[in-house]
Amino acid sequence: MTSEKQYIDLYQDQQEALKAHSAAPLNVVRDAAFEAFRRQGFPSRKVERYKYTDMAELFAPDYGVNVNRLDIPVDPYEAFRCDVPNLSTSLYFIVNDAFYTKALPQTKLPEGVIVDSLRAVAERDPEFVSRYYAKIAKSDEDAVTALNTMLAEDGLLVYVPKNVKVDRCIQVINILRADVDLMVNRRVLIVLDEGAQANFLFCDHAADDRKFLTTQVIEAFVGENAHLELNCLEETHEKNTRVSNVYIDQQANSHVTHNVITLHNGVTRNMLNLVFRGEGAECYCNGCVIADKHQHVDNNTLIDHQVGHCTSNELYKYVVNDAAVGAFAGKVLVRHGAEKTTSQETNKNLVSTKQARMYTQPMLEIYADDVKCSHGSTVGQLDDAALFYMEQRGVSEQEAKLLLEFAFIDEVIDKMDLEPLRERLHYLVEKRFRGELNKCEGCNLCK
Repeated sequence: MTSEKQYIDLYQDQQEALKAHSAAPLNVVRDAAFEAFRRQGFPSRKVERYKYTDMAELFAPDYGVNVNRLDIPVDPYEAFRCDVPNLSTSLYFIVNDAFYTKALPQTKLPEGVIVDSLRAVAERDPEFVSRYYAKIAKSDEDAVTALNTMLAEDGLLVYVPKNVKVDRCIQVINILRADVDLMVNRRVLIVLDEGAQANFLFCDHAADDRKFLTTQVIEAFVGENAHLELNCLEETHEKNTRVSNVYIDQQANSHVTHNVITLHNGVTRNMLNLVFRGEGAECYCNGCVIADKHQHVDNNTLIDHQVGHCTSNELYKYVVNDAAVGAFAGKVLVRHGAEKTTSQETNKNLVSTKQARMYTQPMLEIYADDVKCSHGSTVGQLDDAALFYMEQRGVSEQEAKLLLEFAFIDEVIDKMDLEPLRERLHYLVEKRFRGELNKCEGCNLCK
């Protein structure tokens, strides 16, 4: 049996149940997504954007799928007590792939702001959801997106009206919870109208010692003069497989910061597609990866400059130990007519053992003349001279190695706008390098 066949059979057997437990705007594109998935199949390593991760192998195991939306017994507000000191957030939960509605935060959001179940909003206002859902995450261009679109039944929707600023960070905890090995298909839709501002912190945690396979598709529409900060933090476990595709659409003079931090995982494959559709827009895309044992982290980005006078900046840093595998492939595409484009793409990597592997492929594809674009990549080991210098001053070899690795990663963390989040990440990264459990104190999920 091929990896694709079990999902094709699943859809053919369960399509009516999938539709019955979802809403019309999600269902109207479901059959087309299925046909796109059946036509494409999982991409092989011969496909340029998937050359560093074997997708068919990831999806080959037989996972359970909660098609009939059976209730998962967990009270996240009781189980999850972790917060970032001094960072006052509006805290929401997604249990597997369903928005948790049994208890919601008491925080009052600005008038007109919506943070709710994607399915619930689609039932109340199908016209609004249909205007955005699956519009930039196109099933005919990516098989994993097609698979997610044909199986996703719920998720999260966030809407911020014109010129409204959400002062509190919206923190979304994705909790994986199951008594059996489980596949989760999560969908997120973010819409910021003209002049709107919002910050997000998505945290991935696993509550059970089971094998989890997560597909996630995030679509973010950032209107003219709008500001979006999207922070994604993964702290799961070695049995977790996570495939996340993020699509961002930027209008004129908009500002986007996207930070992805992988502190603990099994196999992770993150894809970012960001498109500039209006002049004067800018984005800052940063990545921080710490991998050891047999972990695998693959980040793939595409920044598409469709119009001129836009700015993109990318900085991804990896520290790879033991027999871990890291991969970064980033492409900046400057199309015809996108004059006055400014772009900088940097990938720096530390590989600490002979068994570890790091693959890096920064790319520029430019069809305009008047641009300022650069890219670069480095792969190396810790500086022996620096280690020797520190040891001569009484610092142990292990501590010296930790300090140098921490200083290397620090540059990415310092680019985050939320100061309390930066401070918390400094603490978590240090614990991670020391080999301690990188779980947040006070979180019952992690005991």
